[in-house]
Amino acid sequence: MKVVLENLTKIFPSRNKKSNEEVVAVNDFTFTIPDGKLIGLLGPSGCGKSTTLYMICGLQKATSGKIYFGDDDVTDLSPENRGVGLVFQNYALYPHMTVKQNIIFPLQNLKGADKLSKEVMLERAYNAAKLVQIDNLMDRKPSELSGGQQQRVAIARALVKMPRVLLLDEPLSNLDARLRLQTREEIRRIQRETKITTVFVTHDQEEAMSISDMIVVMKQGVIQQIGAPQDVYDSPKNLFVAKFLGTPPINVFKGEVRDGKLYIGDDAVLDVPDVQNGEVHVGIRPEGFVPDDNGPFCCMLKSVEVMGRDVSIISTNDASANPLVRSIVNAEHKVDMTARTVRFTLKRNKVFIFEKESEERIFFEV
Repeated sequence: MKVVLENLTKIFPSRNKKSNEEVVAVNDFTFTIPDGKLIGLLGPSGCGKSTTLYMICGLQKATSGKIYFGDDDVTDLSPENRGVGLVFQNYALYPHMTVKQNIIFPLQNLKGADKLSKEVMLERAYNAAKLVQIDNLMDRKPSELSGGQQQRVAIARALVKMPRVLLLDEPLSNLDARLRLQTREEIRRIQRETKITTVFVTHDQEEAMSISDMIVVMKQGVIQQIGAPQDVYDSPKNLFVAKFLGTPPINVFKGEVRDGKLYIGDDAVLDVPDVQNGEVHVGIRPEGFVPDDNGPFCCMLKSVEVMGRDVSIISTNDASANPLVRSIVNAEHKVDMTARTVRFTLKRNKVFIFEKESEERIFFEV
């Protein structure tokens, strides 16, 4: 099911009686979610991603704009008539019901021509449970399940209705690190098997990048960039996107372009003949540094962390926006841990230049 969002806007009234200033949670959101794809809505807390999700499912009414499921305008349709499955952050399971009863519950509310027999409901429930691999837990209560198992019950309950669109609101945030990794792999597997158009809301960029076909990066209700996860990582449109994606995060420096050269402090680190002179922000991915005794970029060496396959070089630079500069290099590179300084050559495709005021990307030939 293709989902089309046209100029979607959500404005909440002010709670401050003196200022009367409205809160624009989502601002002119336009995007087409392709049929059968998993889309990650990504951004910091308060950026409007959950509000967007709730407008898609009908729990929040859009202030303006349109929502289409295929060719059907569902903007004013009630949530129960939209054919969506919603998985909440806190699972929202009924504690007095068994797993089976929790999964069947949405089917018991169907009326009229949609009403199902007990046999059909039971069959659907077991099929959904089997899909998320909890069919052996059907007689347990939620209190007898682990966090990951409870999350699977919530997903099965959303899937049992055979929804046109599956909506997941930060479904992994209550799980520990190991369970989170396992469950996100399960969500990806389930989505591929069912081919249900899925919207996954998260503030965790690693989650979004690992399972999404496309990601939508948001800031203060406004779309910053849309694209395949790797494309957005490799080519961020602005400084916000560059800083939001990546673990460890991108290193940001104060820089200047003079006479076709990019300077960080006194070091001319790259030739950029097609960039105009002026002060800029410079972003360098941690993997963009190559240790080189004759390299143009010099930092003060603090420590070296050996991580098996890779080595993390921790250094400082007066032009850095962060206290520490982190460089990830191959373990084959030998770093003199007793040295006072460390020099680097920079990989051009891992260096990004941004305008000082607007923080928009300045492209140069790689």
